[in-house]
Formats: sequence, C-alpha cells, structure tokens
Amino acid sequence: MAFRYSFGGDTFLYVEVSEDGMSLEAFFLAMAICNKLRAMQVEGITEICPANASYMIAFNPDILPYQKALEILKSLEKEVVGAQTEIQTRLIEMPVFYNDPYTHECQMRFRNNHQCREPGSTLDPNMSDIEYARQINGYESVEAFIQAHSESPWFVSMIGFVAGLPWLYQLVDRKAQIEVPKYPVARIDTPKLTIGHGGCFGCVYAVRGGGGYQMMGITPAPVWDPEQRLPYFKESMVFLNPGDIIKFTPCTQEQYDHYVQEVEAGTFDLPIHSVPFSLKEWQANPKAYNQKILEVLK
Repeated sequence: MAFRYSFGGDTFLYVEVSEDGMSLEAFFLAMAICNKLRAMQVEGITEICPANASYMIAFNPDILPYQKALEILKSLEKEVVGAQTEIQTRLIEMPVFYNDPYTHECQMRFRNNHQCREPGSTLDPNMSDIEYARQINGYESVEAFIQAHSESPWFVSMIGFVAGLPWLYQLVDRKAQIEVPKYPVARIDTPKLTIGHGGCFGCVYAVRGGGGYQMMGITPAPVWDPEQRLPYFKESMVFLNPGDIIKFTPCTQEQYDHYVQEVEAGTFDLPIHSVPFSLKEWQANPKAYNQKILEVLK
C-alpha cells in the first residue's frame, strides 16, 4: 500500500495511506499510526487528526523540524504495515426512522438541487432521495433498500465536517457497498440528526445546516451534546469515535416520537456493548463475522 506525504505550509503534514480510496485496511493503518504517535508524545507535534484513509499532524517547526517530522512518520509506516488488525471497540444500536416526513419535506424544498431535475433527466422530478438511492443501487423496493442499509453494521471511520459528525463505512464486501452521488448543488438546510449518504459513506448530521448527502432518514439519538445531558455523553460532548461500530435499527413514527420525548427529558440512552473486532476475520467472511458480532444485540 503506497503512502503519500504532503506538507501544508510550514506546520502541517498530510499523509495519504491509500491512493485507491477508502478501505478498512487503509483505515486500520492510519488509526495504528495515530495511536502510536499519541503514545510517543513527540515534542513539537501539537495535533493528530485521523481520517478515512489518511491522517494529518500539526507541528511546531521551531521545535520539530519538518524533515525530522517526516522521518518519524515514515518510520512508523514501516512499523504498522501488517500490524494492528484487532481492536476492542464499541457496538452501538441506533434507531432510525427511514423515509420520514421531516427529511422528506427538506428534500422537496431542494428538489431543484437534485439529480432528478437535472437537464435531460428521465427520473421522476419529485422522487425522494431514498427512492433515488434504491433505483441506482438496483434494489427492487424501498423496503429492500432499507433492509440492506440497516442489516449490516457501519464502521465509524472519522469525525468531522461539523462538530461530532461521524463518517460511516458499511461493513460489507466492496461489491455490495451502497453508493450514491451527492446532490449536484448542495442544500443550505439539512435537519439535525439526518442519516445521510454520499459516495460510499454514510453520516449522521450532528446539527442542522447545509449539506449535500442524500437523506435516508432521521435518528432521535444525538451524537453531539455540549451540555452532556444524556447518559452516553458522560465522557465527552462528542459521542462517537473512529473505530466504533453502529447498527441501525428501523423504527416507526410512534417509536421515534417516544424517543424524542425521552431525549427532551434527559432519559434517553443507547445500547452500547464492548466487542472485539478482527479485520482479518472479517475479511475472510464479512457476512458471517457481522452476524457473530451482532449476537450481543439479541
């Protein structure tokens, strides 16, 4: 796997772990290097930021010359290749109201931004995001698409874009990945806690705001809370971490409304389990391994 090193001005060093895009192998390598860097506590490194298939460090060149910083990272590259493939992580079950009226209303406000109304499009000009995703991924029905979206778990590959927003990569064979292009023209509004999808990545919009991912549904579960009101925010105002695994569970309007009331009352909580994850075992048989780690939810 080829690493690519790029300097950003005098104080940043960006490293692409894979030039072939996102893969779990690339993610594990980036995570392993970032973990080793944190443990080393290198004088002069002021920030370490892991991403999907890359990472970046900020450093003080008066303390750590750029050439020395580069040498340290290249030495870690040699150490971690083929190394860390097992982690102890969290499995989190999260309810999702798919095909909901809240994101649907937002979709209709921004239909002119969507593929279905591009010049020359033969698509239904009022089709929903989830119907569009279903169609281009070859599923027979929206229900079949929702099943595919929710039955296999998702890996949190990075946090970013806005505070607390998790980037998600589904734990399925690459050929089975759901892929959906983003809106050609981004929206200026997205409901808080929308479940989005763009390219091969899912996300949970932590706050209301602009966005371009197709909207699949909405969750009642906050993922960012600066007041840390809910039980699962005890350790941090940002709930999710790279390496966490999320299992989406479809819920009804009635269930969603009940969960929202619990959130407002400060009593809402999520099932969280500590589980081991082995990249090698997962690669050997993704479907069987997913079933194995999801056993704790039964």
